[in-house]
Order: sequence, then structure tokens, then C-alpha cells
Amino acid sequence: MTPTTRAPAHITILSLLGLGIVWFAAAKTGNDPDILPGPAAVWQVIVSESQNGKLWFHMSQTFGRVIAAFCLAMAVGSALGIWLGSSPRANRWLDPWVTVMLNLPALVIIVLCYLWIGLNELAAIVAVALNKTAMVTVTIREGVRALDRGVADMAQVYRMSYLSRLRHVIWPQLGPFVAASTRNGLAVIWKIVLVVEFLGRSNGVGFQIHLYFQLFDTASVLAYAISFTSVMLAVEYLIVQRWEARATAWRAV
Repeated sequence: MTPTTRAPAHITILSLLGLGIVWFAAAKTGNDPDILPGPAAVWQVIVSESQNGKLWFHMSQTFGRVIAAFCLAMAVGSALGIWLGSSPRANRWLDPWVTVMLNLPALVIIVLCYLWIGLNELAAIVAVALNKTAMVTVTIREGVRALDRGVADMAQVYRMSYLSRLRHVIWPQLGPFVAASTRNGLAVIWKIVLVVEFLGRSNGVGFQIHLYFQLFDTASVLAYAISFTSVMLAVEYLIVQRWEARATAWRAV
């Protein structure tokens, strides 16, 4: 998202407030807190869970898994994307593999990782990373294919070192694709992490949602879901969008 298309802060805040008003109106209309509790009831749960420390503990466990899986997926996917984008022969052979991984349901990968590796932390992180790696690979591959070959040839003529070419030629052109992978990656990975925790972890936001789902406690389910969504929104607006704006700023020049 470039600086010209990024929404001002006050519009973002008003938009989120509008969503809260819709939620409040829906809860009032339904008038059944067991089905859809209002914002005040959910806020009381958030405060209670924060005071006893459970909310912070489970959110930190989930956030740690998100970061670990994200870093693994970005590292492997970027390396594969650069390789496939720069080697047509390798891409011809491995493109069907990438397509299979793109279309393999996340639930299948999660279950297989738990069966093959065990119900442990390694299986959880690997399962999430595998679900995202193919998407990163495709995005970075397209970025490599879109590189301006004329600029690369000019850099070779001037005998620029590899590090100089990477910094001044490759990265400015590949940066927007990496930024797009980062935004999409975080949005997808944290949701898959919740499924992983729901199925086979003993802590984390997904585990808590599973617990309160069994107790039919809708307010607690919403409290944990909204709390972690708020964290990821903060990461999106305060870190990812700003970095993406800097990565794409050269296009407006």
C-alpha cells in the first residue's frame, strides 16, 4: 500500500468504531448474551482474564508461534521463490509441487504433521510454516520474474559487487513483493496457528477458544479472539504497512 492509498488514522479509527456500533446493535437486537454478548460483556471478560494473567500468557504463546512460523515460511519461501524465478528449468519441474502445496487443505497438513512429528511445539510450527511457504514462493517468484533485466545488465557492465546489486538493484524492485508476502503471511499464519492450537496444543489463544467453545461461553471466545486480533491489527498498522509504504515509495518517484 503506497502512501497515497493508505487510509488516514482517523478514518481507520472511525471505521473500527463503526464496526463496534454494528456489533452493539446486533447484540441489542438479538437480546441473547449466550449467542451474541455485547461489547461491554466481552470487555469485562478481557479485563478479568488480563488481571489474572491468563490472557497475557496465552497470547504470548500464540504470538511466539506466529513469529517462529512466519520467519521459517518467509526464509524458505523466499529462497525457493528466487530460485524458481531465476531458473526456468527448475520452475518447470517444481511448479506442480508448489501447486499441490497451494491447494492442499491446511487441516490436512496440520493433522499429518501431528501424526508424523507428534503433538509437540515443532509439529505446530512446521505445520503452520508449510501452509504459508508455497504462497511466499509464488509471490517472490513473480517478483523475480518482474525484475528489470536492463538495470541488471547495467549493474553488470559497471561491475557492481553482488552485495551492491542486491542492495541497489534487486532489493528495491523485490521489496514490494516481500512486503506483500509479509502482510498476507501474517494475516494467514495467525489464523492457522489458532487452528493448530485448537487441535493439539495445551496453551495459546486457540486452546482457550477450544476450551470455552466446549463450555458454550461465547463471551470468552470473543474476548480471546478480539484481543489477539487487536494485537495483529497493531502489528499491521504500526509496522507492516509503514514498512510496505517505504518499500514501494520508489514507484511514486
